[in-house]
Amino acid sequence: MSFAVATAFLASCNSNPSANTSAAKEDILAAHADTTVNPADDFFAFAHGTWIKNNPIPAEEVSFGIGELVERELRVKLLAINEEAVKKSEKSGPGQLIGDFWFSAMDTFSIEKAGVAPLKNELDKIAAIKTKADLLAQVMHMHRYSVNVLFSSSVGQDAKKSDVQAYYLYQGGLGLPNRDYYFNTNDRTAKILAQYPQYIATMFRLMGTDAATADKKAAGIVGLETSLAKASRKLEALRDPYANYNKMAIAKLPTLTPGIDWATYLVQLGVHDVDSVIVGQPEFLKALDKIIATTDIETIKDYMTFHLVSDYSDYLSKPFVDANFDFYSRTIRGAQEQRNRPRRALEAEEGVIGEVLGQLFVKEYFTPKAKERYEQMVENVRIAYKARIEKLDWMTDSTKQKAIHKLMGMSKKVGYPDTWKDFSSMKIDRGPFALNMLRASEWWNNYELKKLGKPVDRTEWNMTPQTYNAYYNGSNNEIVLPAAMMTVPGFKDAELDDALVYGYMAASTVGHEITHGFDDEGRQFDENGNLRNWWSAEDEKQFNKRAEVLVQQFNKFTPVDTIHINGKATLGENLADLGGILIGLDAFKQTEAYKKGEKIGGYTPLQRYFLGYSLGWLLVQRTEVIADHLLTDVHSPSKYRVNGPFSNVPEFYEAFNVKPGNKMYVADSLRVHLW
Repeated sequence: MSFAVATAFLASCNSNPSANTSAAKEDILAAHADTTVNPADDFFAFAHGTWIKNNPIPAEEVSFGIGELVERELRVKLLAINEEAVKKSEKSGPGQLIGDFWFSAMDTFSIEKAGVAPLKNELDKIAAIKTKADLLAQVMHMHRYSVNVLFSSSVGQDAKKSDVQAYYLYQGGLGLPNRDYYFNTNDRTAKILAQYPQYIATMFRLMGTDAATADKKAAGIVGLETSLAKASRKLEALRDPYANYNKMAIAKLPTLTPGIDWATYLVQLGVHDVDSVIVGQPEFLKALDKIIATTDIETIKDYMTFHLVSDYSDYLSKPFVDANFDFYSRTIRGAQEQRNRPRRALEAEEGVIGEVLGQLFVKEYFTPKAKERYEQMVENVRIAYKARIEKLDWMTDSTKQKAIHKLMGMSKKVGYPDTWKDFSSMKIDRGPFALNMLRASEWWNNYELKKLGKPVDRTEWNMTPQTYNAYYNGSNNEIVLPAAMMTVPGFKDAELDDALVYGYMAASTVGHEITHGFDDEGRQFDENGNLRNWWSAEDEKQFNKRAEVLVQQFNKFTPVDTIHINGKATLGENLADLGGILIGLDAFKQTEAYKKGEKIGGYTPLQRYFLGYSLGWLLVQRTEVIADHLLTDVHSPSKYRVNGPFSNVPEFYEAFNVKPGNKMYVADSLRVHLW
């Protein structure tokens, strides 16, 4: 389950860090490199080959790289915070929430004894459904604790009026990762679809249903979800902000769904103080109306029961945990072993009270000096971006001025929030783990719903300080850089040279996130975060023409079997990667480290810049994960986030003597010339 705030446009980019860090503090970039590989043929293999050979993916992981190495360091710190909170047994405040949550999550005796019993009240409500009205009321109730059956819903800033919060209705309700899993015919996807009914049936058998009945229920659920999938838009179609913005008065929703009394049910859900909603995919709601009308009510009840138990299975007894792991982690993503309970408990805690944990984390582990370094880096990158926009030969002066206005107005959040959320009304105790998760989820739903009708709080963070990630929020025109994102494992910030830091942070994170404000989706939002076209027709045509070159480059990559990268779906991230590299490099060229030209670890500052960027994408993944991401993720696999954009950067050719005949060589006429 995800408890992140849904906004009109928010680009999150899981930049991944790694490191081999001995007590002698050997140069991490030189230590990772495989000098038997020609960097002009495969830079990713050159930059990381030695590390990859020496670090196979652990059995409990589906991927391994810099992000996991950072998180290992973080987990040691976070575990200590939790264990200390349990010992203190505080009666209120952050210490109480953390201590009681951790006790509940680690109380395996009670969890195993209870089985599915913590969900009994909710399961009984589903079983008691008699009419269609009962059914729809229960659907809305389940959305209150984030079991988004039949469709998805959320609160977020209105894409066209960013100072107002809106309620969004979107396609959803699927048990497989996305709609393509129900229809793709390649062997890998077909195998997953074939095993899905078996997983559903297993969940029912664990609840006490006989095998034959469980199989029948599973078949009905798959049929229902296939109908929902058929009405759903594909991944690339969801990146068009205009096509997915359809504002409607609540009173007019019956024109789409005459069988659903939205006015009544939205009130039951807790939606107040708005008279309209934003429908992402109107054709989906039309189809949903027919699906509800023509599907046997018992099948829909089975579907709701399955999704409740499946969504909360990680917080139940071991048979439920194991069944969920076997299908979603082993079958779909290729995991070999489960992560241990403390690791899983930390992940659950991060989802519901991560900001509470973050308050204690930053007090111990993020210095004011580090915060100052990266705030200044943002400004250095911003200045470099401004200069590059001014020099563009394809953009008109009018659009340039608007782009610069948006750039200079982009706000930055570095490290941690200035004001923390108030969690005092969240009920966490030392009772059943699943109930704590259910109540926490409902708390988050209510927290979001209370925003309706109120001014937008642009100071709010949607990530915790200990998150190894970053994002651009188009509705706020802001970049957000959590404290953990600045971490190179095994090193203090002061130990890192500027060439590494500018590649690792200025390019792969700061420049990347700023560029999201000007990618294929972000560029459609203005300086105030409103969906509004501020481009001239000719500039827009030029942008799309130049971006299409990148689409075609990535369409040609086949990371797994015969499955290609979807260049259109991944365009935003690919543009941000390329833009980040170019702008980060411009900023780095202004530093003393670049100007002095002194080698470190045998590499020039320019070479270390490209190696530093690559360090941010050190990641190896199981084949199953890559195959899944090619269908569901808007990010390209890590190897291609390095090799793909580098082939378009002139300084890369200079730094590593790339010539015609090398595998990474692309003729200048075929390169992307955008930023």
